[in-house]
Amino acid sequence: MKLYLMRHGPAEDRADSGLDGDRALSASGRNRVRGVGKMLLDLEEAPAHIVTSPLARSVQTAEIVAIYSKLSAQGGTVQVRRELSPGAAADALLFARRMAQEGGKRLLLVGHEPDLTGVAAALLGGFDRTFDKAMVVGLHLPGDGGQARLRFVLDPRTLTLENAP
Repeated sequence: MKLYLMRHGPAEDRADSGLDGDRALSASGRNRVRGVGKMLLDLEEAPAHIVTSPLARSVQTAEIVAIYSKLSAQGGTVQVRRELSPGAAADALLFARRMAQEGGKRLLLVGHEPDLTGVAAALLGGFDRTFDKAMVVGLHLPGDGGQARLRFVLDPRTLTLENAP
């Protein structure tokens, strides 16, 4: 399975409600996520399904990527799942493994730090980077429970791709 791990885009510092979970993407965050969505489509790496944390900034990130990567034209879906909430790295890891075993294809998980670094490290047997906001890490995750292979890292600031060695 092609698995994509993406951190939500840059968000406003504070929500009107005062709740962290309500913080929306900033204008520059929306622009950055649009660029990433377009780049995924251009690279023929558009997700077939997107699963996101329930926090507003993650849901907005997922929705923008879905629009710009033409997810609906492919019959794809966006789901909101608690397993991707902040602090739920173990749940996200189990969810990704389960999807691979079920034969999932091109799955994008949108979540938070430090959880995504933890998920990448667990799947790859180590990962020495921190996810920048809107960064995407592309992996190949075997359905047999084996170790994942790093395919690429998409730098959201420059929209450049670092291919795996």
